[in-house]
Amino acid sequence: MSWQLVSLEATAPQPWRNGGGVTRELLAWPDAADWRVRMSVADVQSDGPFSRFEGVERWFAVLAGEGVILRIDAEEHRLASASEPLRFDGAAAVHCRLTAGATRDFNLMAPPGRAQLRRVRGRTHMNLQAQRLLALYAHDVPATVVTEGEATDVPAYHLAWRLAGTSTQCIVETDNALWMEVSR
Repeated sequence: MSWQLVSLEATAPQPWRNGGGVTRELLAWPDAADWRVRMSVADVQSDGPFSRFEGVERWFAVLAGEGVILRIDAEEHRLASASEPLRFDGAAAVHCRLTAGATRDFNLMAPPGRAQLRRVRGRTHMNLQAQRLLALYAHDVPATVVTEGEATDVPAYHLAWRLAGTSTQCIVETDNALWMEVSR
């Protein structure tokens, strides 16, 4: 299966119930009604609580803006666009405080222990296990991903994703992107 591309700009924003921002759902897999994996980009306009998702592990990364302070239960985490993504229980009480204005953030939600999200910069070689959902989000700079000898260009503000049935090697080249693997 080849890489599927999803444009952030072509994805309609959905306003939050609390009025604090909007979310663009880039991928809900296997389908939007009964997803096991969800990837989205949120524009956070004001301080406020996160929605709770029982039975889900969340990953969060700041893409743009000065950053946030997430209070998860009683612990605070300061995150900026250079920070590594933060993983936490989707059922936890999370409050977001903007450090200096609005931010744009990436969210990955999946079953506990099944996903990983990390920043990739430069030329990164990876050995990938079989039966994975693979994804790369290129926010403000493009990226290239090479699998099975085939290069796929990922424009800025796009998510590239595919299902990998067998183990394979991969090379990602970018100045700054997010890489995700989710076991199926």
